[in-house]
Amino acid sequence: MSEERITGWVKQWVDGWIVSRGAADPFDEPWGWTVAVGASKEVARHVLPVPAEADVRELAATAPPATWLKLFAPDEVVRPWAGDEWDLDIAGFLMTLPLAPASPGPPPAGYTVTTWSRGGVVKVLVRAGDGRLAARGQAGLAGPVAVPDQIETAPDQRRRGLGALVMRTLQNAAWEAGARDGVLVGTPDGKALYEALGWTVRSPMASLSRRAD
Repeated sequence: MSEERITGWVKQWVDGWIVSRGAADPFDEPWGWTVAVGASKEVARHVLPVPAEADVRELAATAPPATWLKLFAPDEVVRPWAGDEWDLDIAGFLMTLPLAPASPGPPPAGYTVTTWSRGGVVKVLVRAGDGRLAARGQAGLAGPVAVPDQIETAPDQRRRGLGALVMRTLQNAAWEAGARDGVLVGTPDGKALYEALGWTVRSPMASLSRRAD
């Protein structure tokens, strides 16, 4: 896979992620982008689509606490470039999907689905019969790109097709809103679900955070 294509997909992911999370617009850097997030555990993040050792070492040495590095490379390659004050988070996978209309179908008996949009973010909530959260997810819309984000199924509600229901509902809503391409970063647990729904892995992503004081 060419570095140019990876960089293009990562930029699409950044553009949709900042909409989903309400973060600041990305600031262009020679190696990628810096995003001000403004959360206590993540003040800002540096995103490097093609990380070079010199750049990562410099950022790792100078970044303040509660900064995150999103490095599109295997953990074992980039982890040695950061110091001991950096924690390695769960691995991620950059994935893409050409969007098309998707019929999510009815929810399982006893479940209800609520979908709404606000501020460029599509949200889906699945509730069990007693009203408890069963599954949820959202997608940030950035022009023709939709970025699914924060996909979650309650531990006691898994293996009932609810994650697929959320993803198909988001995909259909994003298509109706004008999005034609999907980009996400999935966890190892989510990767199998997304692949079953037609998503393609494009790159691993290592995620490191500098411990807050």
